[in-house]
Amino acid sequence: MSHRATLTPQMLQYAEKFDDRGDIRWLPYLMYFHAAGHRSEVVNTDSLGFRLSQGPDGQKSAVAEHLPEGPVRLLAGSSTAFGIGASADRHTLPSYLWSKHASSLPWLNFAGRSHNSTQELLLFLLHRHLLPQVDEIVLFSGFNNLGLSRLPAAVRGDHGAFFNCNDFYGQMEELRAKNRKGSGFGLFGGRRSAGPAAPAQDRTLPELAEQINLASELTLRHLDSWRILAEGMGAKLTYVLQPLATWVREEPAPQERLLFQELDALSDFGAVYGDISSMSARESYSKELQSGCERLGVNYLDLNPVLADALGPEDWIFVDRIHFTDEGHDLVAGLLARHLGLS
Repeated sequence: MSHRATLTPQMLQYAEKFDDRGDIRWLPYLMYFHAAGHRSEVVNTDSLGFRLSQGPDGQKSAVAEHLPEGPVRLLAGSSTAFGIGASADRHTLPSYLWSKHASSLPWLNFAGRSHNSTQELLLFLLHRHLLPQVDEIVLFSGFNNLGLSRLPAAVRGDHGAFFNCNDFYGQMEELRAKNRKGSGFGLFGGRRSAGPAAPAQDRTLPELAEQINLASELTLRHLDSWRILAEGMGAKLTYVLQPLATWVREEPAPQERLLFQELDALSDFGAVYGDISSMSARESYSKELQSGCERLGVNYLDLNPVLADALGPEDWIFVDRIHFTDEGHDLVAGLLARHLGLS
């Protein structure tokens, strides 16, 4: 049996329903989101696909299921905020904040797996009307924008690349090619002509410095919109640069080493993400984000050095390089509460 199956058996259920491209729920505007109404002992979602969070009395809540009357707090972001790696809903960051570390108000899980900053913002815009009064928004994010900035400009476009974008653009190009070959009427009723073939796209990968600039600019652009929305709602907004195992410490815990080696045999993390996984890349990226947050007047926290100071060499907190164990979620939720002054 693999180390992953032995040490983190819950990951098999995430892989079954939340990794398989055949189970991706494609949605207008947002591109994709989680399975709706999913039930298991590991992860449960409401009728919209938001994960349930759990409070101190066992109460469970989500955007479309047992929603508190308000006020509430939101933890937004991507897969780490969603809670990939947790063995049950009660072990995610929003649940630990609500049930243990900052329990004065309910916390809702407002995260989307594999979302970039464009999708994080759109997810909020598309569902804000369902929410009661929002007291606080913690945006726990950062890695996906940087990882996706490695892709060529042809797929980044004006609003950043997204995961599975090669599948999307490939299918769209096949459709365009099919239409170019045919005849008949176009979208608005006009006669369609074959037209010229699509021009070749520049597939050059950006250098590390450009990746950092691209990711920070996109993140801060969307964060400015979050700021305007939060101010209009009377909500406090904080941006937290999420931890990455290689940004936190040079040497992983023994269990992490076994898991990372096994995962790298399937898909080598260093080969996929290159230099962005280095400590120096995190420092440069964090500096750009912090400077931008100061200009915007948004509270900022780089959780990587904070988490590094809280860890011993044997402390196992990652199931892979980006997602936490139950103990990791608990520790990180406590650090968030302490460093953000959450009650």
